[in-house]
Amino acid sequence: MADADLDVVIRQLARQLQTGLMTRAKERRDRFSGLAAKAKGKETGARFKMLAKATMEQATSAARRLQMSADNVADSYARAMRLAASTPVEVKAEKPLKEKPAKKAAKAKKAKAKKAK
Repeated sequence: MADADLDVVIRQLARQLQTGLMTRAKERRDRFSGLAAKAKGKETGARFKMLAKATMEQATSAARRLQMSADNVADSYARAMRLAASTPVEVKAEKPLKEKPAKKAAKAKKAKAKKAK
């Protein structure tokens, strides 16, 4: 992945998250369906079936939003990198540093003069 563009990595990570999200949602749906099958009352069974259906609907919409967000981020990143690559860079000439040895030398002379007294 070292040579991969980050937009590709973003999309791959989003796919992994989406897969994990849907797997967990299916497990929860199956659990609710199992509880619905074991329910003693008709109302309780209907409630569990409704929960199973709502779980899948919510998970599907969350996965869709996750994928859209990842696509937007990846597209934005790719666009920014293309723009940065196409923009010319201005190179500023470096100014030579002004050395101030005169002040240092003057201080050193004063220090030597004080020591000599």
